[in-house]
Amino acid sequence: MLVCDTSWKTSSIFLSYFFLVLAGPFHPFVWQLGVCSLRRHHSMSLWGRAENEVEANKLANNYRFGFRKWKSHVTERPIEDRSDIVRELYSELNFVRPQGSLITCGNIAYLILFGWWISLAYLLVCLLMFLTIIGVPYGKLCWKLSCYFLWPFGKSILKPRSLVRRCCVKFPHCEAIPEESDSKEVKESTPLLMPPSVPIECRVSTYVWLLLGYPLLGLIHSLACFLSWILVFTIPVAKMNARTLAIILLMPPEDVHIHRLKKVDDQVLLCCYHAFNWYYYKYTLDGINVFAVNLLPLVITTLVVGYVDTENQFVSSEAKFAAAVSSIIPLSYYIGMGIASISAQSNFAVGAVVNATFGSITEMTFYITALLRGHKAGTKCYEEIVKAALTGTLLGCILFIPGISMIIGGFKHREQRFNSRSAGVSSALLFISVGGVFAPTLFSKAYGSLVCAGCSSSQANTSGPFTCLLRCSYLLYGLFSRPLVYTISVLLPSAYLIGLIFTLKTHSHIYDIQVSDPTNHKRGHGTVHWSRLRALSVLIMATLLMAACADLTTEHIKPILDHSAISQYFIGVTVLAMVPEIPEIFNGIQFALQNNISLSLEAGNCIAVQVCMIQIPLLILFNTFYDVGFVLLFSDLHLWASIFSVIVVNYIFMDGKSDYFQGTALVVVYLILLALYFFAPSPHAC
Repeated sequence: MLVCDTSWKTSSIFLSYFFLVLAGPFHPFVWQLGVCSLRRHHSMSLWGRAENEVEANKLANNYRFGFRKWKSHVTERPIEDRSDIVRELYSELNFVRPQGSLITCGNIAYLILFGWWISLAYLLVCLLMFLTIIGVPYGKLCWKLSCYFLWPFGKSILKPRSLVRRCCVKFPHCEAIPEESDSKEVKESTPLLMPPSVPIECRVSTYVWLLLGYPLLGLIHSLACFLSWILVFTIPVAKMNARTLAIILLMPPEDVHIHRLKKVDDQVLLCCYHAFNWYYYKYTLDGINVFAVNLLPLVITTLVVGYVDTENQFVSSEAKFAAAVSSIIPLSYYIGMGIASISAQSNFAVGAVVNATFGSITEMTFYITALLRGHKAGTKCYEEIVKAALTGTLLGCILFIPGISMIIGGFKHREQRFNSRSAGVSSALLFISVGGVFAPTLFSKAYGSLVCAGCSSSQANTSGPFTCLLRCSYLLYGLFSRPLVYTISVLLPSAYLIGLIFTLKTHSHIYDIQVSDPTNHKRGHGTVHWSRLRALSVLIMATLLMAACADLTTEHIKPILDHSAISQYFIGVTVLAMVPEIPEIFNGIQFALQNNISLSLEAGNCIAVQVCMIQIPLLILFNTFYDVGFVLLFSDLHLWASIFSVIVVNYIFMDGKSDYFQGTALVVVYLILLALYFFAPSPHAC
């Protein structure tokens, strides 16, 4: 009987699986050695915690092997359960709090970017109202608001007394309810503050105001709302302008009173302290991050311009390429949210089918459209770009995403621990997937014939050196190469399915997901933002838009390839590979900052495994039915860069701990490989 030595710190989870799978059946000593190592790592589990049952189901179906990671909650979180910082983000600027310093960089930036021209607009409208004589009361209002919007901080606009009296008739205790809360009672009283409840007196001056003054100021406030909303971190400015346009400008001018608050007052319509807040990157609308909301118009504009201006008369081809690539970012986010919503409300089988279908198709739209366009043009350049993008995705997900997460997370947390067993499962499958994908390339080097063309010598000097263009390739044995590729394209998805069953069913205890406060019935059943039907509709629409953006990307990439001063390999492994993964990079960083480095590491490994085990076999299947010339042979640079990356990341993950130094090592290796691609010659087909 072999005694397990728990002090054997040099063992790794990958070696354990390697011994068990390959050498175990042949020697009992090696089998027990692997079992001892696995038992030691079994005690290290992922201490995940979910807020309710729906979020726990999302973790179970959407945060493990083979699934994409999305930080956004699929359930609505009660505002009273959020932190004070988050609750302030969703306030309507109608409550008073203890004042701090009002002279901040953000407030000064407001004065430079917004304050002076909004105040100037009010002065011009003020002059216009005085010229009409009838609109003098509104001219005085514009003068007061001009002074207010020049520097609104620390000042407040109070409710009119008539509105307070009507509020108290319907809700006798309305003044005691803090309006910054988003509770049910407050929501019932908030319609009293909307424009239909604001009394608009039928006076001649009011008609003059609504015909001349209000439309002009409406344009000014709408422009300020748009600009401040697009900047995201200045959303308080957008709220201030929207509230002014919807409520204050429709009130009788004599009821608008501006005061400097020295004490807490419940009768506040508008009160702003700071125009800038860094935490607005967390702001969501119906569960959708504000950045994804702001980038959605870019998608529509890109598609309209791309398919209408076919001759590039108004917009250059390079600009269309940049816009199409950028449009992939919000679409990836919407697809991830849809997958997370369906997975959280479904069982394992449904979640796996949805993820494998949409998660792979959306990544493959660019590859398929590029292969089709290259086949139509009769060039192999697009095929090389696709292979570079596939390799770039592997390198970025294996090295950069875990590395940058370790660095940023390491600055906040001195040392972070992760589930070494779950990382070992992903690492072992990463070895299998990378080995399977590059097996035909190794086969061609072992049994192929190297054929070079383009060599010549000078006629005048026959003894001189040959001049070669280095157009060399391996001549394969067709009888064996295609069956090998088809065999691999069957084995890799099978390994993917086995990995899903292992991590989600038979050995789900490894991940140990718990539900916080299970005795609270309200929190135990989260209210989902998106229903299954809505999530599926968003998935289908986003997938179609992704296909259209990918088509525009491949259509306008040719000028980039023809006139680029750098290698086309570099374009493939950077822009085309990593732009769609930008949401994953931010998610990995967020997990690391929350001291959940396990999910940061899985975020990269799972995408890399899915690329090898799902996307590449699907490309082979597509090429089987519609031959576009896709051959599963990679250049030496792709081959050795990928293998070296897998070895390095497994060495880093060996001890189950991470810090910023290990993350720096991964990022430096990634940058070294990018330097190789930057100085490498372009593919021969390009």
